[in-house]
Amino acid sequence: QSKGKKPLFVQLVLDNIWSLYEAVMKRDKEKIEKIVTSLGLRIGARESRHADPKVHLNAICSQWLPISDAVLSMVCNKIPSPLDITAERVEKLMCVGARTFDSLLPETRELKSAFMKCSSEETAPVIVFVSKMFAVDAKALPQNKPR
Repeated sequence: QSKGKKPLFVQLVLDNIWSLYEAVMKRDKEKIEKIVTSLGLRIGARESRHADPKVHLNAICSQWLPISDAVLSMVCNKIPSPLDITAERVEKLMCVGARTFDSLLPETRELKSAFMKCSSEETAPVIVFVSKMFAVDAKALPQNKPR
C-alpha cells in the first residue's frame, strides 16, 4: 500500500456502506435521496419518516444488499456438492454414537447408495438429515478429572 491510500476492498465496499450509514444516522436527506435514487431503490414514506434511523437504514439495506440472497449464493458457492461425498463419510453420517455401519439394519444400510446418488426420482427414498448444535459455556462441560 502506498502511504495514505486505502485498500481496494475499503474503497469499493466499506466506504459505500459507511457513507450510507453515516447519512442515515445524521439524517442527511439530500445524501440519502441521492444514494437511494442511484441504487434504484423504493423506500416507503413510513420507513423514511420513522423516528428510529435504524428502521430507515434497514429498509435501504434490505433492498440494496438482501441477506437472504447473499447467504444462499454463499451456500451454493462454498458448500461442496452432496454428489462428491465419500462412502466413509456417508457411513459416519448414518451412524449414531459408537454404533458401526455394519450394526445397522439391512434396510438402513441399503439407503447408503440412495444417499450417495442424491436422486430426485419419484421412486427414490427421501432422506432427511437433522443436525443440532448447542452453544454451551465451557464451564458447564464435564471436566473428566479424577476426584
